[in-house]
Amino acid sequence: MVRAVAPPAPARRPTPNVAAAVVVIAPLSLTIALGLWGIRRQNTMWGDESVTYQLAHRDPSQIWHTAQHVDLVHALYYAVMHEIFGLFGGGLLTLRLPSVLAMAVAASGVGLLGLRLAGPRAGLLAGLAFPLLLQVQKYAQEGRSYAMVCALVTWATYALVVGVPHRARWRWAVYGCTMLTACLLHEFAVLALVAHGVTLVVSRVPRPVLRAWSVAAAGVVAGLLPLVIRSAGQSGQVSWIDGPVRLRYLLVVAVVGVVCARAPLGARGPVRLSVVAVPLLVLPGLLLLIVSLVKPLFVDRYVLHSNIGIALLLGAWTDYILRRQRSSRYAWIAAVAVLAALVQPSLSLRTPQSRSNDATAIGAAVRKEGRPGDGLLHLEGRQRILTAANPEDTRSLTDLALAQDPVSSNTLAGVELPARDIAARMLEFDRIVAVRAVGVNSPADPREEAKTSTLRRYFREYRTTRVNGARVTVYVRDHAPSPKAGPGSDGPGATR
Repeated sequence: MVRAVAPPAPARRPTPNVAAAVVVIAPLSLTIALGLWGIRRQNTMWGDESVTYQLAHRDPSQIWHTAQHVDLVHALYYAVMHEIFGLFGGGLLTLRLPSVLAMAVAASGVGLLGLRLAGPRAGLLAGLAFPLLLQVQKYAQEGRSYAMVCALVTWATYALVVGVPHRARWRWAVYGCTMLTACLLHEFAVLALVAHGVTLVVSRVPRPVLRAWSVAAAGVVAGLLPLVIRSAGQSGQVSWIDGPVRLRYLLVVAVVGVVCARAPLGARGPVRLSVVAVPLLVLPGLLLLIVSLVKPLFVDRYVLHSNIGIALLLGAWTDYILRRQRSSRYAWIAAVAVLAALVQPSLSLRTPQSRSNDATAIGAAVRKEGRPGDGLLHLEGRQRILTAANPEDTRSLTDLALAQDPVSSNTLAGVELPARDIAARMLEFDRIVAVRAVGVNSPADPREEAKTSTLRRYFREYRTTRVNGARVTVYVRDHAPSPKAGPGSDGPGATR
């Protein structure tokens, strides 16, 4: 008797829940791994992170009073970081880990967006592409608000896409609250709101959907407006921007994204992937550039959320190529080549030189060059933050221009003496350690002029140490004997 052999059971396709879990967990894990890789950056901190570090250690009331004078746009972020410092301690890891986790949450959101708009494989590829982007890697390791803003914009975009077919009011309330929080963390997140509106108009969604979005958008703008009005008086903070900062990256990814969008990406539905991704990639940066024609404001990190768009397009385009190719050999070769090309720039991002200055090195140079009782002079008073991260670096020196310290004056850099008093105090010292930030143009201020003119008339340069972002120079009085060179020093007039 011959037994009938049952045919093999067909392979089961992953269930939607399993696919969603993979699309969330894989990008999240990769982002955390990349974020933890070299996160200490040789135990250094750059100037903007130093501001976060100092303000987040102040009491909430002090943060609020300081924000009335400066950095109001970051006040919510400083308050959040103050609570995190209170829970986990105020170290370097605590400063940066929130950004790593926020970017990981953004990566999982990108994956889910790709899953919903173009399928599981496109979602997975988009989620994995996101943390590999160099700009994402950079700001995932910074103690600033940009990673949090990017995460909130990502999930607001997801709420937008989900809200179109469902039309439930609570979904639009979630969308509005998420976008408002992103905007309160950084005002320029509102540019993503414009991109969302364009997405809905181009998609020709039903009028009730457009009306629901309009109500949510109006709520976001109304909630943001007081911050915009109050912070407008602090526009001098961005006076250092004299042209687009790191525009090339955005131009390159915009061109790549538009090329990818020409392929039929994703399934047709109420909202298509390219209609979501292209406005989010192009519009925030373009709008900021247009505004910059009146007042220069463009800095690449202000529109970090544009990377959501390019990640979606890259993931969906790669999925499209894999579906068309009978053999995936060339795709694997291309993937390996791309990853190999990313190794060197990824390594560079994890060095102190990858940032415009190194507050840790500047403070260490001041500590090394100064002697107990020397005078300390910041040739641009606003840059006092560059030596304030570690109080031990300047404890034995006398800050010659300082009238009131930053904490008691509720400022970032403190309040300085009048020009005449600064000059008089300088003449009381035979040695002065002067700090000059590189690439910072001092305003036409009598205090700054008094510092430089007094040094020029009564002191001579003894030694200069160059570090990333500043020059630390020791000056001695002309009537004083030249200090003897210590062990290992370079001698008078030497430059390092």
